[in-house]
Amino acid sequence: MSDHRPKIKDIAERAGVSVATVSRALSDSGLVTAETSQRIHALARELNYRPNVSARNLRTRKSMSVLLVVRDVGNPFYLDILKGVEATAREAGYSVLMGNTENDPDRETEYFNMLRDGHADGMVLMTGKLPPAGHDAGVDISRLPVVVALEMIESSGLPHVQVDNVAAAKAAVEHLISLGHRKIAHIAGPLPEVMAVHRREGYRAAMQDAGLAIPQGYEVRGDYLLETGQLCCGQLFALAEPPTALFAANDEMAYGAIHELRRLGRDVPGDVSVVGFDDLYLSKAFYPPLTTVNQPRADIGRTAMSLLLRMLSGEEVGLSPPIVLPTALSIRASTASPRQ
Repeated sequence: MSDHRPKIKDIAERAGVSVATVSRALSDSGLVTAETSQRIHALARELNYRPNVSARNLRTRKSMSVLLVVRDVGNPFYLDILKGVEATAREAGYSVLMGNTENDPDRETEYFNMLRDGHADGMVLMTGKLPPAGHDAGVDISRLPVVVALEMIESSGLPHVQVDNVAAAKAAVEHLISLGHRKIAHIAGPLPEVMAVHRREGYRAAMQDAGLAIPQGYEVRGDYLLETGQLCCGQLFALAEPPTALFAANDEMAYGAIHELRRLGRDVPGDVSVVGFDDLYLSKAFYPPLTTVNQPRADIGRTAMSLLLRMLSGEEVGLSPPIVLPTALSIRASTASPRQ
């Protein structure tokens, strides 16, 4: 089967110029007159010319693709971030590949190897983890074009885009306190990961500032999955004095907690108020609509990709302070004053 795909030489013949002139015009090098460049671009569109990306990559040693690496590709939390990353990447001529680690160290290492081997030019990392010790083959990861988004990897030397998890969690718990709750429990993320620790710090700071004790058993450890929200809620309501309010470290665990409360015959928010963190698009439609911390996910994606593009252009950004984006508390129907 012959290849009828139009080539640069076909455009050159139609335009009556050299192959080199066509190549310069299509790469917008500025070395071709505006009139000739416009004519060549018009012919390229007419012939439906598409550049040979593989050949270009061999010349430039660039793949023109970036990796967005997440813990769980099935988590809807990442969708708006992907949209933000992809919109900014496309404007710069890059495509986005999504990597799914599922907390598997071997898969985490594979994606870093793809970056080292040139299969991708850069990475937006959202797992909060670097390859385990012994997996990094002596490569200085801080010199790779990697931007850490939302999660935090302390002492990594990598640029970060994040929110103030301590302040956001504190505001969420202060909302419960303002409603009159005094017995407030926390379903934490996968401690001792930094983001989970910071959200727990915010919970503790709000309780301390209000002069409220945290009873034994009021802090339980989850892993951001709905099922653990159910299990952790079950533990809390097996206590002799269960809480009147819950702050979950993410929306999925909050959904699980509400599901378990219904199973136990507890009304939300009549008997128990629940606050989440993330403001997934389902949280408005959930019953009752969930009070939760809103993170600017699309902005996080755009900002992380913009930072990565700066790295790919050779700019030194690794030692810059983290870029911290604002959060807001979306107050809905899952929280109310406790029954007297």
